Amino acid sequence: MPQNEGPQHEGFEEELGAVLRRTGDGFAADDRRELVAGGLRRGRSRLIRRRLAVTGGALALAAVGIGGAYGGSLLPIGGGPEKVSAAGPKAPEPTRGTSAEAEAEAAAEARANRRGEAHIPVKKLAAVLKANTPAGTWKIDNEDGRGQSVLGVYDDGRGKAAVSVGLYRAGAGGESGEGQVTCPSKTAVPYDACTMEQLAGGARLMVLQGYEYPDKREETKQWRAVLLTKDGFLIDASEYNAAAEKGAEISRENPPFTPAQLKALVTADGWRPLLKQIPSLPRQQNGSGQQPPAAPGADATQATLRSLLPKGLTFGDRGGQPGYAFVVVDDGRGKSLVQINVQTNMGDIAGDVFGSGDVTTLPDGRLVKLTQQPGEKGGSGVVWWSADTLAPDGFRVVVSAFNTGAQHEDATRAEPALTMEQLKAIALSPKWRKLPLTSN
Repeated sequence: MPQNEGPQHEGFEEELGAVLRRTGDGFAADDRRELVAGGLRRGRSRLIRRRLAVTGGALALAAVGIGGAYGGSLLPIGGGPEKVSAAGPKAPEPTRGTSAEAEAEAAAEARANRRGEAHIPVKKLAAVLKANTPAGTWKIDNEDGRGQSVLGVYDDGRGKAAVSVGLYRAGAGGESGEGQVTCPSKTAVPYDACTMEQLAGGARLMVLQGYEYPDKREETKQWRAVLLTKDGFLIDASEYNAAAEKGAEISRENPPFTPAQLKALVTADGWRPLLKQIPSLPRQQNGSGQQPPAAPGADATQATLRSLLPKGLTFGDRGGQPGYAFVVVDDGRGKSLVQINVQTNMGDIAGDVFGSGDVTTLPDGRLVKLTQQPGEKGGSGVVWWSADTLAPDGFRVVVSAFNTGAQHEDATRAEPALTMEQLKAIALSPKWRKLPLTSN
């Protein structure tokens, strides 16, 4: 995701390479962190990944395994600048009156259209970006390429800053994209400020002032504005207080553009002609020949999780997206984060995820893996317990609990509020099978 690299409860990144590779062609959040980390990488997927991660977006669990919320309906179509190279499909031999360059360009555009990707010249995207930001110098990445996103380094004389803008379709359905313009829960994503606004004409805007890393292990700030248009497009801009989103020294106290300037950027009229060049979402199966993953609705997932929790708990912050839910509980001994992921068509990850560790096979063929490990979001003393289950037909349920109310915060208790047996019982509950599924 939420998001997402973000609620973004990352985890199992190393273990779920197969999941990421397999879902990359049909899902929004790609290689999640390095989502929103792995095989969902196409064009500028890394840019998309980070976008989703910061809002908790993707959290996009249907793509990754454990973790996240917000933005489940976002379907970034492809990526950014694309160049024709020897590695790509060979262009047809030129015919009379048609140059080899034109043939290659036509072949590249045809490939992009088949994948549902835009083939917009990055120069045009860069021109709109430059025209709607304060005066300064720019270095645009791959300005001769094509795609639907632009990434550059901006300098107003007070320090270099990475800036990016991407154009996407929000996906099918009346609520598509809403998670990307909804402020995430601070349980999963720490930030300094976040605002939401309904604009004239029916568009919705979110402006978030947050950080590149949820645990703030580096003080790289990411400020982001996302506009969801009435006709279902997303204009997504991010800026940093460093020359790169990660791996670069801090160059200034804050990113260069104010929240008002970010709003002006994503609402600029210059994007409208370019949005029209984004193809409709392709209707296709994933690489395995299966239908894209489906999941129960967000409300149903949250309600079912709460119904299965032990008695005597008090409930705090909660949230989720289709197939993912989290709730912060307290049994009187401190806050404890509990989260669940429900996925379909995940049979091909059995060897990667269930090939080692504490794994048992039930009489009905379901695999159960129990794991106890340290937390990975920077909170001191955090432990992460999980029960991961996979049925023969690929139906997967993963339940996790932590000894803190937020993974990036220090432990609030010695152990999670739920035992391993309770996590296992929740994951194996027949209630998950009874929930209606919808495509993500």
